[in-house]
Amino acid sequence: MRKLSLIALVVLITVVCANAQVKTIYTTIDKKCRTLSMQSTPIDSFEIACSGVGGYKIRLVGGDSRESINVITPSRKKFELNFWGLLYHFSSISPKLEWRVNKGVPFALIARMNTDADDDKTKSYLVVSKIGRKESCVIAIVNPSRGQNEKAREAADGATAKPCLTEAPPQ
Repeated sequence: MRKLSLIALVVLITVVCANAQVKTIYTTIDKKCRTLSMQSTPIDSFEIACSGVGGYKIRLVGGDSRESINVITPSRKKFELNFWGLLYHFSSISPKLEWRVNKGVPFALIARMNTDADDDKTKSYLVVSKIGRKESCVIAIVNPSRGQNEKAREAADGATAKPCLTEAPPQ
């Protein structure tokens, strides 16, 4: 019995220490970002460069009343997260971005995406992406619900082991 209690204690300490290293860092899409391009014809489009975390950068891209994010790695490799390919409605991304970080290295990004649904009501989804030097992509879309933020963080914390979404999940 004593041996079993000791094993349980070691496992508990290991889990707590591992989770203690995962932190959230927030960045914003704001006046400090730099406009790279702005076009009004034939359709409105733009690209805005913003700082990120751990050497990563964000490019907010938009066109035809839809927005998405591109992730730029520290080695300047670009990954297009292609939000508009997963949520088809007119959309905008909230300015506050949540990075999940382990030992200063980001491994996931959570962005709130507000969409104009077919019923003329705005719906707010959380788009969860895994972030890495070799692959960055959307791995989950958390539907509006009670506990949405916690569900998004749970998905983000397991992001590196999840496959990239290739189509929109049922809503």
